[in-house]
Amino acid sequence: MKRYLVETKPHRGNPGAQRIYKFPNGWGASVVPEYKLSTSNTVQFESKPVTGLWEVAILDADGKLCYDTAITDDVVRNLNDPEVDNLLGQVSRLLVDGTSTDLS
Repeated sequence: MKRYLVETKPHRGNPGAQRIYKFPNGWGASVVPEYKLSTSNTVQFESKPVTGLWEVAILDADGKLCYDTAITDDVVRNLNDPEVDNLLGQVSRLLVDGTSTDLS
């Protein structure tokens, strides 16, 4: 999937990076670290990445979040590396209308 990686950038002030993928079918995906909120004596709520877990959002042809594909109607959370690769493969096989005949 590395060949479809088009951008890596900081993730809105959180630790870790956002990776943007774009596929020949026009669909894309945003992959960011999964975060948990923690508290400490000095910081009320602090986002910390969960090692080895990711969340993936589907992006339409304009790069906007899309919540109505055959894959999911939301952001997919708590994914490990093989699950992210599987989901990116599913996005790469989406049809133009967001349906898919192959969700393996």
